[in-house]
Amino acid sequence: MLVEWPDGRRAALVFVVEEETDPKRFSVLRLAHYCLDIAELLDTRRVVPVVVFLRGGPAERKLDLGGDEQTYLRFRFLSIELSTLPYREHRDSRNIVVRLNLPNMNYAPQERVEVYAAAVRGLASLEPDPERQRKYLDFVDIYADLDDQERKRYEREYPDEVQTMTSFSERFEAKGRQQGEAVALMRVMRRKFGELPEPARQRIEAADAQTLLEWIDRIFTAESIDEVIH
Repeated sequence: MLVEWPDGRRAALVFVVEEETDPKRFSVLRLAHYCLDIAELLDTRRVVPVVVFLRGGPAERKLDLGGDEQTYLRFRFLSIELSTLPYREHRDSRNIVVRLNLPNMNYAPQERVEVYAAAVRGLASLEPDPERQRKYLDFVDIYADLDDQERKRYEREYPDEVQTMTSFSERFEAKGRQQGEAVALMRVMRRKFGELPEPARQRIEAADAQTLLEWIDRIFTAESIDEVIH
């Protein structure tokens, strides 16, 4: 993070972020070690340690090293316990990280389906990339952990969210098939005509599925690359 002062001075502020699902596994000594290593590596003293706890918090929240008379090293860190955050205060957040983590927040068991729907709605509205949507939906699924009855209720009460994510999935799969066809076409063309010029490769990668199929049909009778893709 770049920090700027009114007088024109500028400096980089480094955030060291650690995630812990089980607070019992957290080690303040390990975190302090990471921060000191990064400070030495980047030659900076502007390091901010942050720990995100999914369930509960650590027993040890600070580190003081020294003797009976003096403390020679004092280490603190910022922390957040997701399970203590009220879901209702964050369900309409425009921050996609917050929306994806709604299932990790504090809510009543009967709200689980509503929480899942709010997370999916946030994913659909805040993340345009189909590949990331698919990946992040897996994250939401894992932490929401709906049972069969809850999933049926979700499909019944939130048909718009179901349809939206189904459409995303179908577009992602179609994109994957199209990319596969483009790769296959370029592989066959290289074998027959040699290395492809950059303009030809770009045209193939940009072509739709129907055009790719037409070009594949032309390969066997064409005598040059231009005859295939023109």
